[in-house]
Amino acid sequence: MAMKIYTKTGDEGKTSLIGGTRVFKSDLRIEAYGTIDELNSYLGVVASQYEDEATNTFIKEIQDRLFTIGSELACDPEKKIKMALPDLHNADIEALEKQIDEMDSALPVMKHFILPGGSQVVSFIHVARCVCRRAERNCIELQQHSSVDPLIIKYLNRLSDYLFVLARFKAMQNKEEEIIWLPRIQK
Repeated sequence: MAMKIYTKTGDEGKTSLIGGTRVFKSDLRIEAYGTIDELNSYLGVVASQYEDEATNTFIKEIQDRLFTIGSELACDPEKKIKMALPDLHNADIEALEKQIDEMDSALPVMKHFILPGGSQVVSFIHVARCVCRRAERNCIELQQHSSVDPLIIKYLNRLSDYLFVLARFKAMQNKEEEIIWLPRIQK
């Protein structure tokens, strides 16, 4: 018999961390890995719109790393977990940096701030970037109260940089002009 998707254990507003500790669904740890899940979903939208196989393969790798981060954040740091969890490595950050450098070398020098927007895929990349920044802020806040692997914060920081450059790169590939922010200054 298949397991049911609903357990009814969260009907009172609580959920379990890996390790069994029950916490409110509004707990900072839940917010942090929930935002990682939201980011992962937006990356799925980006991949569904992006037509480059190599980029989509890399996005799937990023999605895998986000599941790794989510599983780490879902653990109760006070309890010894008996199961092996995937982990993040410096090589994951270096892979992002390599992709950033390759795309950035083909882009024109940025002389202005750029407004998010353009084609649908470029806009979705910008939304993913913003969700990534929120996930990073959530993890930083969680780190102030609990244990968070510093590599997670570093990865999310670099991932948001990757997404910014990816949005610019895709706009260039699409021959879209970047939307430059020209601040209105009253005289």
